[in-house]
Amino acid sequence: MTHIPTTLIGRFAPTPSGKLHIGNIFAALMAYLSVKSKGGRFIVRIEDLDSVRCPKSNADEILSDLHTLGLDSDVEVLYQSERAAVYEKYAKILEDKNLVYPCFCSRAELHAATAPHESDGNYIYDGKCRALTDVEIEELSKKRSPSLRVRVPDKEITFDDMILGSHTQNLARECGDFIIRRSDGVYAYQLAVVVDDALSNVTEVVRGSDLISSAPRQIWLYETLGFKPPAFAHLPLLTAADGRRLSKRDGDSLSYYLKNFPPEKIIGILARAASLTTTSAPITPAELVPLFDPDKIPKTACVLPE
Repeated sequence: MTHIPTTLIGRFAPTPSGKLHIGNIFAALMAYLSVKSKGGRFIVRIEDLDSVRCPKSNADEILSDLHTLGLDSDVEVLYQSERAAVYEKYAKILEDKNLVYPCFCSRAELHAATAPHESDGNYIYDGKCRALTDVEIEELSKKRSPSLRVRVPDKEITFDDMILGSHTQNLARECGDFIIRRSDGVYAYQLAVVVDDALSNVTEVVRGSDLISSAPRQIWLYETLGFKPPAFAHLPLLTAADGRRLSKRDGDSLSYYLKNFPPEKIIGILARAASLTTTSAPITPAELVPLFDPDKIPKTACVLPE
C-alpha cells in the first residue's frame, strides 16, 4: 500500500458478513472524530478475510452507507481478501522465531477441553498440540489440515486506553496460544488486523469495548513483528433508551435509521449518545469535529436518546 504522508491516522474496519447496525456507525463516527480532531486522516478497511461469508455486495453497501453519512475514507479502501500473500510473509516471520505450531484440534474439542474466556465466547487453548513431535504432526496431517497457532509468553501486557484507562492482561493465563491461520488456509483476524494497521501507519484504533481483550495480544504481535503499537480507545456499549443491548433486529439496523431519519439527524442522535452534544439536533461529522472530547464519552454505556 502506498505510504500515507501523515503522522496521525485512524480507521474503521467493518466485517461485511451482514448489514451495519447503528452501533457500528457509532464506532465509525467516534473513530472519525477522534483522528480528525487531531488533524489526522481517516481510513476505511474492509475485513473480508472469509470471502464466502463476506460477499462484495455487502462491502459495497457498507461503503455506500458510510458515504451517505459523511464518513468516507481519505484513501483507497483496502480489502483483506486480497492480501493473503502479505499475511503469509508475516506469519513466516513468526515461524522463523519458532513461535508458530500446527494445531489439529477441532472446534468441538476446543470447547470441550478449555475454559470460557470472558463473556464473548472465546476459549483459552490448553496447549494440546504445542509439543507434538514431527512424526505425530505427519500422521495427524494425513487426517486433516491443521490451523496455525502462535505461542504466547507468560507475560503481562498493560496499556492505557484513551477512554477506559489502564488495562492489563496476562497472555498465557488470560489469552492463550491463538490462531493466526485457520485450517482452511484463511488467515485469522488477530494477525491480519495487526499487519494491516501497521502497514497502513495507523496511529490510533477506536473500536467497541467488546474487543478490548484482543488489544494485549495485538500489542504483543506488533512488538514481536517489529512494529510500534497504536494508541487504543475502546468505546462503551451503545444501548437503546430502555437499556436493551442493540442487536440485528430491524429497529437497530442502520437501514431502519436511514429510512426514518436524514443522515444529519442520525449523526446528531449518535453525538448525543456520546455526550458530545446536549441535543440530537442534526449535524454533520465535519461540524462535530471541534466538539469531540474523549473525556465526555461515558465510561460504562452510551444510551441512544428516545
